[in-house]
Amino acid sequence: MDPTLLEVSRDYFRTISENKYGYDFTWLGRPIIQIPQDIMAMQEIIWNIKPDLIIETGIAHGGSLIFSASMLELIGEEGIVIGIDIDIRPHNREAIEKHPMYKRIVLLEGDSTSQEIVDKVIQMAQGCRRILVSLDSNHTHQHVLRELELYSPLVTLGSYCVVFDTAIEDLPKGSFPDRPWDKGNNPKTAVWEFLKENTKFQIDKKIEEKILLTVAPDGYLKRIN
Repeated sequence: MDPTLLEVSRDYFRTISENKYGYDFTWLGRPIIQIPQDIMAMQEIIWNIKPDLIIETGIAHGGSLIFSASMLELIGEEGIVIGIDIDIRPHNREAIEKHPMYKRIVLLEGDSTSQEIVDKVIQMAQGCRRILVSLDSNHTHQHVLRELELYSPLVTLGSYCVVFDTAIEDLPKGSFPDRPWDKGNNPKTAVWEFLKENTKFQIDKKIEEKILLTVAPDGYLKRIN
């Protein structure tokens, strides 16, 4: 990777982040709150892995759930998406439940790290052959680390646990004044700590080098054993 190109892409990312670039896009009618490059990367992962279960923490407006469900619909097998959020707003729930892709979606409301929610997910994962996990809820270090500890064991060999918003670590301190996460306390620091003890996953740097712009640097974790 040309270091100059990488540095230019990081500078550009910092600029577009300040202008909330990721809020500009929808997927099949629902706000997805992701940038196109990460959407493309996830499309490639889902098509290549062909998961029969995708687990997503963090729902927001439901765009990512609709995206994953639509990919599973294209694959054509019996795959489903489990979406977990501590607070599913009524208007978002209504819009998701009215969407044609809802037939492949299961909504769980509650803390993604609570034993009740984890037990439900484990039960639904029984018998699934290829499982993909996406973490995009509370972005504090401790919460993401706990999610990694709880959900990474469900990821099947060759599949991914994708940790979004690791880019918080690369933005100026104080970029999120109304949030508990910041530089030094975010998904990337959680990933780094997780990988110190867990040898079953490695960062797939090829994805970041290919798409250049990503909210998930060091966040595409591939299960290798």
